[in-house]
Amino acid sequence: MSYDDLTCNPVVKPVATRPTKNLALLRPLDAPRRLTAELVARLTADITSGKLPPGSKLPTEQEMIAATGVSRSVIREAVAMLRADGLVTTRQGVGAFVAEQIRRPFRVDFDENSPLRDVLNVMELRTGVEIEAAGLAAQRASAAQIKRIAHRYDAIQAAIERGELAVDEDFAFHCEIADATGNPQFRRFLEYLGRFIIPRRTVWGSSAPAANRPHLELFQREHREILRAIEKHAVEGARAAMQRHLLNSRARYEKIAAERGIK
Repeated sequence: MSYDDLTCNPVVKPVATRPTKNLALLRPLDAPRRLTAELVARLTADITSGKLPPGSKLPTEQEMIAATGVSRSVIREAVAMLRADGLVTTRQGVGAFVAEQIRRPFRVDFDENSPLRDVLNVMELRTGVEIEAAGLAAQRASAAQIKRIAHRYDAIQAAIERGELAVDEDFAFHCEIADATGNPQFRRFLEYLGRFIIPRRTVWGSSAPAANRPHLELFQREHREILRAIEKHAVEGARAAMQRHLLNSRARYEKIAAERGIK
């Protein structure tokens, strides 16, 4: 039995292969950041649009390095991600091929430099998931899990007191609630979206001047309502508190962005 160099999964060598003839589709990538994500996005677009048809062979690692200017590790990581998405299959000693049966994978790709509208749309997407997470946390959370949620709440307050935006601490608070559901898929969903679902840096920049303190304290009051409901194991109360928090947060960010001309 032989093994895939990229994934260490067992593979079966094919009887026949198709020649590489898709190198012309690749072009140099910009150097600064997110090279793997950019390469994955380009190859995904070529595959789902039919430019790279099912069964066709991807360029070799060396060809892709020469065409894009990225490292071997970036190429391998990109191919591994395409394989995980079901868009590519790899064959030991032969190369990577477009899967015969493909479907466009679900992917949310944004960061703190993305347009605010994209971030707000993702906030809307997460609302239903987090409302249910809060209810399940209120129903299922152990004393230790509630203590950890409270600790995350305190960490947000400490960051605010230090004059910080508390983005990471806020995200950790929501992830702790997700953990308390006992269902690991809730945290995985939040981690997939990432901390950029809290768009304070997009709206306010990297600092937290005193003018933003009232907004941060308002967020924190809503966090307290969520925490108190979970502590009381009040399922509907926790759902309602989370819903108010997320809907109010989205409305506040929209209002602040409009006032500051951010789109």
